Amino acid sequence: MSRTPIDITIPDLSGKLAVVTGASDGMGLGIAARLAQAGAEVIMPVRNPRKGETAIKAIRDSVPAANVSLRDLDLSSLTSVAALGDTLRDEGRPIHLLINNAGVMTPPERQTTADGFELQFGTNHLGHFALVAHLMPLLRAGRARVTSQLSIAANQGSINWDDLNWEHSYDGMRAYSQSKIAFGLFGLELDRRSRAGGWGITSNLSHPGLSPTNLLASRPELGRDKEVAGRKMIRLLSGMGILVGTVETAKLPALMAATDPNAKPGGFYGPRWPGRVGGPPAEQELYSRLRSTDEAARVWEVSEQLTRTTIGAV
Repeated sequence: MSRTPIDITIPDLSGKLAVVTGASDGMGLGIAARLAQAGAEVIMPVRNPRKGETAIKAIRDSVPAANVSLRDLDLSSLTSVAALGDTLRDEGRPIHLLINNAGVMTPPERQTTADGFELQFGTNHLGHFALVAHLMPLLRAGRARVTSQLSIAANQGSINWDDLNWEHSYDGMRAYSQSKIAFGLFGLELDRRSRAGGWGITSNLSHPGLSPTNLLASRPELGRDKEVAGRKMIRLLSGMGILVGTVETAKLPALMAATDPNAKPGGFYGPRWPGRVGGPPAEQELYSRLRSTDEAARVWEVSEQLTRTTIGAV
């Protein structure tokens, strides 16, 4: 652990089309900017157009030649997800990189999506599941790499199969863990099914460790008027270069997973310092909760039923 700048080398991405969710601020914005700097065209689907325009300006301020554009997307609405799929399929361009980065975290009171799902499960997992389903023709055409952004929360808790939507007993952190476990199992199952079916897609996972990102900040729209407990300590440690990461290093595992020529299909990438919450990115051992292929297949089948989509159908 040191104050030595931490970074990775990103290959030339000229001619590649990348889609990054959750790119209007924080890690997603940093990921989109680095992809644009490497020459990729970057599509940024966002829920808030004003924030999106601010993000576009920030990228172009640092990368004047950046080829970046916005599309409308609310991952908490399956109708919105389907509409984005229609838009991009109408445009007809193969997608080479999809980074599923967007997410919501721990609203103190249970909230639901437009379709009635618990907000975190519906947004973090089901919304991205449906997005992949709607983009499959473009992902297959581009022989895409799909990277799904998890959290250290996927290393605790479980999937509450008896009450997926937490209607009977809501706990924000447990629901968040469930959403990330399901999301990770889906990402691994996507890679397995692609290899078995010859879809030409590779899929892997990343996690940013711990850093003082906006995900932990106060979010009045989620009913959270104060930052998440512990964010001040994380910010302090981050500033001292001790144990945890920074906003700048938090984006690197996803970038490595998405762009490194040696990144493994089905691999898992995160910070490598002790505790795996800060430091340079590296491949890591899968969390125990992500290792069951039976559980992954169940997540896949239930997600298809809930989202009324089918992944892999031509």
